[in-house]
Amino acid sequence: MAELANTLEISLRLARGAFQLHADLRLPVQGTTVVFGPSGCGKSTLLRAIAGLEPAASGGVQIAGELWQAPQFRLPAHRRAVGMVFQHSALLPHLSVQGNLRYGWKRAGASAALLAQWIERLQLTPLLARRPHSLSGGERQRVALARALVTAPKVLLLDEPLSALDAQRRSEILPFLETVRRDAGIPILYVTHAVEEVARLADYLVLMEAGHITSAGPALELLNRNDLPLALRDDAGVVLDAQVIDRDAHGLLALHTRAGTLYAHGPAHPPGTPLRIRIQARDVSLALHHHDDSSLLNLLPATLETLDALPGGQVQVRLLANGTPLLARISHRSLERLQLQPGMALWVQIKAVALLV
Repeated sequence: MAELANTLEISLRLARGAFQLHADLRLPVQGTTVVFGPSGCGKSTLLRAIAGLEPAASGGVQIAGELWQAPQFRLPAHRRAVGMVFQHSALLPHLSVQGNLRYGWKRAGASAALLAQWIERLQLTPLLARRPHSLSGGERQRVALARALVTAPKVLLLDEPLSALDAQRRSEILPFLETVRRDAGIPILYVTHAVEEVARLADYLVLMEAGHITSAGPALELLNRNDLPLALRDDAGVVLDAQVIDRDAHGLLALHTRAGTLYAHGPAHPPGTPLRIRIQARDVSLALHHHDDSSLLNLLPATLETLDALPGGQVQVRLLANGTPLLARISHRSLERLQLQPGMALWVQIKAVALLV
């Protein structure tokens, strides 16, 4: 029983025309599980089935030891302690922000402290008197997040909450999602098809294709594997855990990683703050020797592991820098010019402005 209390047990089947959902998952209750895959692969359907919003879905759902669905049992959707946020905020237009928050909060019978906590952490105090039509898209999603959290849910389901926002609004709300990831204390299932959101938010990663689970595991392990479809995308790369060392007057962060010290531009953080860095393969160049006479600030010694041919005359190079996997994408001509072979010692070069923090 102790094991079940520490997992989300999901086994769901759903047939709708030619589409079939077939999902068997055992997920950790700690942290954020991101469900990633192309549009139409069944990500949103999976979340709706967990929430009880797909009556035709059969199978089982057990959340931290609490049974929500079994072959002969089905807890109605309104009795499942779910907080859910969709692509569009779906706020009640006739109520203020405060009214929207208190509506769900009162129905759930949650504590006043919980309501105050999420108003503060999502910085909603200046918005409380406003109506939804006067808010930006990012502000509406922050309110929708808080509305879901103040009901004291057992699980938080986020269905592409940033997909309707432009790039600027997405960048504004991502730090708030990181706050939720850090402070909510409940399992979070997050659906997206954006690699940036996976890199920033995922503790555990589920890959979906055509209604089926193709891979599942710790996020950094899957993101850094070279044998999965993620490694073949144009924006392929790796994600590294990092810790802030310091930040200079020009906004350049010095970051400690297992691969070595890296420099990247980013917002101010106190020393010791944990971050994630995303390094795209196309932003990595390779050299046979160390060069200190260029503008490149990030220079790491590495060993070439594998070479994989890609369409269009490109080659994907997998490297290890102090045991940490890195990817580079180079032309076939560069491969021949440098005479690259597995086992060679190389220098990895990365522009500081290219690192995604």
